[in-house]
Amino acid sequence: MNGPFLAGDAGALTALMLEMGRKARAAARVLALASPAQKTAALNAAAAALRKAAPAILAANATDLAQARAGGMAAAFIDRLTLSEARIDAIADSVAMIAGLADPVGAVTAEWTQPNGLRIQRVRTPLGVVGVIFESRPNVTADAGALCLKAGNAVILRTGSDALASSMAIHAAMVEGLTEAGLPDAAVQLVPTKDRAAVGAMLGGLDGAIDVIVPRGGKSLVARVQTEARVPVFAHLDGNNHVYVHAQADLGMAEKVLVNAKMRRTGICGAAETLLVDRGIAETALPVLIPALLNAGCAVRGDAMVQAVDGRVTPAGEDDWGTEYLDAIIAAKVVDGLDAAIAHIERWGSHHTDAIITADATAAERFLAEVDSAIVIHNASTQFADGGEFGFGAEIGIATGRMHARGPVGVEQLTSFKYLLHGQGTVRA
Repeated sequence: MNGPFLAGDAGALTALMLEMGRKARAAARVLALASPAQKTAALNAAAAALRKAAPAILAANATDLAQARAGGMAAAFIDRLTLSEARIDAIADSVAMIAGLADPVGAVTAEWTQPNGLRIQRVRTPLGVVGVIFESRPNVTADAGALCLKAGNAVILRTGSDALASSMAIHAAMVEGLTEAGLPDAAVQLVPTKDRAAVGAMLGGLDGAIDVIVPRGGKSLVARVQTEARVPVFAHLDGNNHVYVHAQADLGMAEKVLVNAKMRRTGICGAAETLLVDRGIAETALPVLIPALLNAGCAVRGDAMVQAVDGRVTPAGEDDWGTEYLDAIIAAKVVDGLDAAIAHIERWGSHHTDAIITADATAAERFLAEVDSAIVIHNASTQFADGGEFGFGAEIGIATGRMHARGPVGVEQLTSFKYLLHGQGTVRA
């Protein structure tokens, strides 16, 4: 389909979505058997096609931007939506980087031989068909498509309505590259409509075609997906992340890490939202840490001891401990040691990313072992909660559940596994 599908015809939309599901299932079979060389060639061709299509992508993006500005969209939204030649180059670079990653499909992750001579292997396999529902970030079209394909999966993408023109232009370039390498054009499909009923269709599984859903966006989108999905979901609702400054912390390190964790980019899911300071060093640490945050432009909401440090601190209410601000705001509290810090994180955290700053190796080991989050950090910023920073090339999102994938979802996490058993006429007694 070359243009957007018009909303309003429920029957036509249902037929469209089911057909996309059927095509994706067929493409998934081809991709599961594709060689690493063929997938790499397809992604390199897609990266080249993206660079070549830059004028068309920028023209489509201009349409989206004009509509967003006319609709009074916020500046932060406009920034996420805006593409430039440099950003398109970065998108193409990301696809090329994914092309160069090791192919996970077919990798033997475990192997052993039973006493009866039966040799058993556990081998990585694609998930099948991945549905990705994301908000108006055009780059996700390429990142998610490339990650899924590298892992041998077909993917159905549904972008936010405000980025549809941009995403369709990016998708067209991606498909050009895939087909050039001999892969089916249905390997990466984009839902060509703004009709929100398409999301409901995907959450229903498209008659069994979709194996897993990945939502990438704000809390309301993720909550809807987790509530309505009839297929497994890789998702997180909140990134309510903590930095705990332990009694044995180096204050210079703590200040540097804390300000970066909160202020480098306040609107990402890896940003720190709560500061916990050990009571044992509170009198010396708070006069260093709190002004550093305030002077960096961060509003601080604190308990009584934090408020006493600086008149610019406002009182923290009960709701602040559980809030993901995604803004230049942080909640700050003094806690009675490591046990209290871990208890606070367990009570209020979202199992996303939490950090301890300490020179005490024993305390660090306890924190890393006992904090039940997808990413737990010692002496580094929470903003490293990113697939690229893990060496994954890119990520399709951060998963905070406890099943299968957890943390950054890259190509390896987009696979499952099967067992291969090798016998020599072996029978069971």
